[in-house]
Amino acid sequence: ADNHGVKIVKHLKGGLNPSSVHRLQFNGTHVAEAAKIGLISAIVALTEAIAVGRSFASINGYHLDGNKEMLAMGFMNLAGSLTSCYVATGSFSRTAVNFSAGCKTVVSNIVMAITVILALELFTRLLYYTPVAILASIIMSALPGLIDINEAYRIWKVDKLDFLACLGAFIGVLFKSVEIGLLVAVAISFAKVLLNSIRPAVEQLGRLPRTDIFCEVDQYPMAVKTPGLFTLRMNSSLLCFANANFLRERILKLLTQDENGTEETAKDSVQILILDMTNVMNIDTSGILALEELHTELVSVGMKLVMVNLRWQVIHKLKLSKLVEKIGADGIFLTVAEAVDACLASKLAINNL
Repeated sequence: ADNHGVKIVKHLKGGLNPSSVHRLQFNGTHVAEAAKIGLISAIVALTEAIAVGRSFASINGYHLDGNKEMLAMGFMNLAGSLTSCYVATGSFSRTAVNFSAGCKTVVSNIVMAITVILALELFTRLLYYTPVAILASIIMSALPGLIDINEAYRIWKVDKLDFLACLGAFIGVLFKSVEIGLLVAVAISFAKVLLNSIRPAVEQLGRLPRTDIFCEVDQYPMAVKTPGLFTLRMNSSLLCFANANFLRERILKLLTQDENGTEETAKDSVQILILDMTNVMNIDTSGILALEELHTELVSVGMKLVMVNLRWQVIHKLKLSKLVEKIGADGIFLTVAEAVDACLASKLAINNL
């Protein structure tokens, strides 16, 4: 067969691996390099094992404990390092074959281990003329059952970027390896998170009739805007260097637009800007600077800045930066309804003077 272009397994060394305890070294010129390579190998192996494990766990509907996986892989590779083994991980091909064979418990691994030991000791000579294509066909026959077209279509309908990550992982695994597919999916998912954090949404809020509930006016057309007040909510958990300038410019742009999206003078229609900070969990110095610049620009056109529902970390940093003092105690409120009512009362008192 080998003479006719068919690749065969050829010679396989029989027997179990010899002990390598005597070859362990904890000092020398290559220890640091070996430790670095070992750390990288461990991360790659663990990532692949968790990815493969979670995929099959979701198919079978059982829970995967990451801590147990790490302990199992740690003990497995410690034992393997004493018997001349290379780095072991959760094999995608082996797992796919087990899944297609109907394996349910770890007993199947015990049976498989015994079978491998017997094959290494007794049957390696019989595998000499086995075509490599036969081994590949065993794996390929198990793969079609792992491809869920309906789930991919559902992901496409729900989120196009998630589908792009799914497609990238599929192509990477198909043409390269599990590691490449996982790397592509992680890169696309990270880019999605980064894009959402750099350009978060800013919503204009209105009050639902006869309630103290404020909702996005585009989503709830029945929500009523309060004349003279402009209420906005930032949909970002972190106000930082990545999105601070974008949010400030976005807020100023919204302030200078009327309901039809045309430009108008802000101070002619709005006296108070209310920022709902409910979603902002943390803030950095760039975010604080953006708020200070926003406050300064509003004051220059005769407007007032009011902030609502500041988280502990956020208000603590704003106090340290003296921004709370600049805004004033009457510019911080717990709820949007309280802020709107207080601002309306303040405007009424000024008009009565």
